[in-house]
Amino acid sequence: MSIRVLVVDDSVVIRKLVGDLLSEDPDIEVVGTAINGRVALTKAEQLRPDVITMDIEMPELNGIEAVRALRGSGNTTPIIMFSTLTERGATATFDALAAGATDYVAKPANVGSVTQSFDQVRSALIPRIKGLAPSGTRTSAPTSSRAAGAATPASRPAPVVTTRPAPTSPAPVRLLVIGCSTGGPEALARFLEGLPRLPVPVAVVQHMPPVFTAQFAARLNRALPYEVVEAQQGRPMEPGVVHIAPGDYHLRVVGRGQGLQTALDQAPAENYCRPAVDVLFRSAATATGAGTLGVVLTGMGQDGCLGTGDIVRAGGSVIVQDRQTSVVWGMPGAIAEAGLAEAVLPLAELAPAVRQRVPAAVGVGSRP
Repeated sequence: MSIRVLVVDDSVVIRKLVGDLLSEDPDIEVVGTAINGRVALTKAEQLRPDVITMDIEMPELNGIEAVRALRGSGNTTPIIMFSTLTERGATATFDALAAGATDYVAKPANVGSVTQSFDQVRSALIPRIKGLAPSGTRTSAPTSSRAAGAATPASRPAPVVTTRPAPTSPAPVRLLVIGCSTGGPEALARFLEGLPRLPVPVAVVQHMPPVFTAQFAARLNRALPYEVVEAQQGRPMEPGVVHIAPGDYHLRVVGRGQGLQTALDQAPAENYCRPAVDVLFRSAATATGAGTLGVVLTGMGQDGCLGTGDIVRAGGSVIVQDRQTSVVWGMPGAIAEAGLAEAVLPLAELAPAVRQRVPAAVGVGSRP
């Protein structure tokens, strides 16, 4: 059965671009288009698509308002926002995600040819559509891409998940590292909302392009009672400060005397991703060993699985989000299926699990 997609954009050029490239894939059928959010509401009801692609800036009813209206009516169809790689576009995208959008892709920018535009959108959009479509509509595994990472088959039997026993005398946690991708911005915000200011530093890789990571860090910094920053080269990692990997840069944690500091580089992508969770986790295993606690949230692909193995071999622990509460159970699922997770928990239970492992977090003050 084909994945039925509704394309919503006020630009006839973008509608044709997206419609043509999606129609090339035998697993996808474009069942309709809409020129603004108001028309999209009607067509979503009439056509019942499996996935909707949604522009943000449109006349009459923009993409954010359309998402809010769809979710308000009980419509749970996955919605992928089409965003521009600008500060304004990033802000609007996060507003759309907060309103209930599922994921986003960037519109072609500064691309020299139509062919390059096609390739750019194809590599980002098709894997997400295949990863987010209801399982009954998927006829093949999501295509791997630079944006999404190597995806796992979608139509296999339910996996057997075996968790690792928790250590009887775990080492004190010195560092919390977090990885996430598709569905991650909202999941990460909810997870961090459940934590106080921790007595250990925190490092995060969320697959996200440049500009977006700065906006994301600033948004979290405004919302949370402790400091959240976009990571900078060589910055000392202080307790309670959350460092978000900048887009297009790997984030590593390295020792600095008795403490830790951040390191950034543009080494080759891993799992088609830069930043990559594997890079962060591998560095954490080296820097803090058994004192490393990792958390992997919703995300497409397998990024983080190899790095989790490094953490586990160093004596640390990793817990992951469960299938039921994940937008896509690719990254946490790969770790769980490999038997590397100490626990597989619903999103709402992850922060309490971390608080239990870092008991000194309770009562530690808020932002200075």
